[in-house]
Amino acid sequence: MSWSFETDSEFQEKLDWIDTFVREECEPLDLVFRGAGDPWDPDSPAAAAMAPLKEIVKEKRLWACHLGPELGGEGYGQVKLGLMNEILGRSRFAPSVFGTQAPDSGNAEILAHFGTDHQKAKYLQPLLDGKIASCYSMTEPQAGSDPAQFTCTATRDGDEWVINGEKWFASHARFSEFLLVMVVTNTEVPIHEGASIILVEKGTPGMDIMRNTAVGPYVEQGNGVHGYIRFTDCRVPADHLLGEEGQGFLVAQTRLGGGRVHHAMRSVGVLQKAMDMMCERVLSRTTKGELLSTKQMTQDKIADCYTQVFQYRLHVLYTAWLIDKHKEYNREVRKEIAAIKAATPKVLQEVIYRVMQLHGSIGVSDETPLMNMWANIPELGMVDGPSEVHKVTVARTILRDYEAAPGLFPTYHTHTQRELAMKKYGHFLPDEK
Repeated sequence: MSWSFETDSEFQEKLDWIDTFVREECEPLDLVFRGAGDPWDPDSPAAAAMAPLKEIVKEKRLWACHLGPELGGEGYGQVKLGLMNEILGRSRFAPSVFGTQAPDSGNAEILAHFGTDHQKAKYLQPLLDGKIASCYSMTEPQAGSDPAQFTCTATRDGDEWVINGEKWFASHARFSEFLLVMVVTNTEVPIHEGASIILVEKGTPGMDIMRNTAVGPYVEQGNGVHGYIRFTDCRVPADHLLGEEGQGFLVAQTRLGGGRVHHAMRSVGVLQKAMDMMCERVLSRTTKGELLSTKQMTQDKIADCYTQVFQYRLHVLYTAWLIDKHKEYNREVRKEIAAIKAATPKVLQEVIYRVMQLHGSIGVSDETPLMNMWANIPELGMVDGPSEVHKVTVARTILRDYEAAPGLFPTYHTHTQRELAMKKYGHFLPDEK
């Protein structure tokens, strides 16, 4: 039996270096480059600022650690990635500096598994090097969280696919060199058997970005990074199909499972940063003649925050450990991924709100990071599937291990169970002898 809550000293040294590097080099980028697409857009002024930082990360052999050595990474398991990502989550720019930014990290894995030699040569290496951006386009404006409502189709016409329909919230589409688009290639079968993923290159005729939506009210309307796309007789070569026809969801799982865990891992970093701010604040402010830290209501909030964050962090790391153990996204792993994904917005909401309260008016202003943290919470409750869908997954998986009571009363019915218990042990009672 092996059971440990310790990090080996060699890897802890790497984590300590990452922590210092993120605080001193990455977090300042958040304050200078504030455009919606700055961390991901290769044409942003931020790209030049990040370039030397990326080289330092590569020299430290900490670049794109989720990828195997054949793709330039270290092939770290999910536990190591979890410990790294909870530090990277402190900064909007840190994942890009370390080559783990979404959606590029997941798209690279899809290309590595399913791309042609030409596609790998043209797109994979530049994507792995952080020189270009990519987009994963799945959701549609009318479909919500139900892929069975997808209507964007691709029809085979000779040696081409012809795409027609609309896509919604296609992140980074406006500065991506290519898009991986989920389309319906067979309308006669259920969506999980009739969907496919097709690579669409930037500038392909018939693909038009109608507008770019932002999350929250702080970006000038139309200048966001989530594209609303319309395909009108958009023709792409037949070999741009990734994987087999009808296996779109199988291909997508290459990126979605790990991506959901990484969202949670980085959320741990956000939570810990918020707690750091809270503890500094309550030790610095006085009211009614006492430091905030001495007030029992304050101590109540600190204790609740610590307990929630600690429990959430352990659940995330346990899920990462399960993935490393099973080496696949089996039912047990998917249950825990769904559970932490559903827990993410709730724990963020409760912890960050308490931290904002203890900051007072400055906590709801633009003079601390808290309002930006707050604005991102609803998005995390929807991306990669809404919380409600993940809760359904958790509940259904749990219920598979139970059976209905065979009779009128439940198996734990006290009267029935006592009768059975009396038959087994009742003769020990004095009045039963």
